[in-house]
Amino acid sequence: MKIEGTAKVVAVYIGESDHWHGKPLYAAIVEKARELGMAGATVTRGIMGFGANSRIHTTAILRLSEDLPVVVQVVDRADRVDELLKHLDEMVTEGLVTTWDVTVERYVHSQQSP
Repeated sequence: MKIEGTAKVVAVYIGESDHWHGKPLYAAIVEKARELGMAGATVTRGIMGFGANSRIHTTAILRLSEDLPVVVQVVDRADRVDELLKHLDEMVTEGLVTTWDVTVERYVHSQQSP
């Protein structure tokens, strides 16, 4: 797959404990992106954050949270991101979904199949 030039990022801000059909939501989103043939996805676990309810989630020992913030980011062509957004509308029942335009300067991978 080759991506150059104009692309789109989708970022999904959710909690680590959010689930979709019995599996962690972040994993379900990554699997959906792969199923749709997208270029790739990255999940980042936050060490501290808060959302709409203003409750702090942190890794601090005295306030250990089992629901740390998680961000799933996907970069791909706009049409592919738009297709993923249709699925996210159903999957993300609590959280934040954002998109923005980017320019891909370089996207390379090995020729080995997974």
